[in-house]
Amino acid sequence: MKKYEGLFILNIAGKEEGIKEMIDKISAEITTVGGKVETVQKMDKRPFARVADKKHSSGFYVNVIFDSLPTAIAQLRHRFSLNEEVFRVVFTNAPAPKAVIQGA
Repeated sequence: MKKYEGLFILNIAGKEEGIKEMIDKISAEITTVGGKVETVQKMDKRPFARVADKKHSSGFYVNVIFDSLPTAIAQLRHRFSLNEEVFRVVFTNAPAPKAVIQGA
């Protein structure tokens, strides 16, 4: 298992309830492919720097750190590409925690 970080940009036209529900769906998808969600960081709604079309000028950002097999990432990309509420998703290797040096 490797540690991954997924940045999700959600296209939800509702309020906080819709975001919470979508975060639960994202976590469920990750566990379905054998992953384990470690942390979920809900950020706020941000405007896009470049607007591709006028329908999507902003989105809710959610950062998810999870453990998964490397082969499951392709499955997750495919599953989230089919979901209209997920505008964009980027998976990267999660950075290793920094070591704390004692007595420095």
